[in-house]
Amino acid sequence: MIKPLAEFRCIPCRGDTPALSFDEIEYLLPEVPEWQLIEVEGIPRLERVFLFKDFAEALKFSNRVGAIAEAEDHHPRIIIEWGRVAVEWWTYAINGLHKNDFIMAAKIDMLEF
Repeated sequence: MIKPLAEFRCIPCRGDTPALSFDEIEYLLPEVPEWQLIEVEGIPRLERVFLFKDFAEALKFSNRVGAIAEAEDHHPRIIIEWGRVAVEWWTYAINGLHKNDFIMAAKIDMLEF
């Protein structure tokens, strides 16, 4: 049996690490089916929008995402609005997606909200 992505740990990523190819991204996307592949200024990212009943719940969720990000030393873009949190993963150092981004998306999917 293959180990679920959420059970992996992020590995340090340097600027000379290659970004995932389109085929590698397509292979990993089914592991995080709630996430969308988007492109911002030519750079692929994973994005998911989470909905909540109010701002306080959105903020609470964002803090939980932040705690996981700190533990893994891999940080997302988080946009918090009333009742809504958008999370984006990509690896700035390589201007693209890395397996770490998929690992983090899977870890966030494990949160109950």
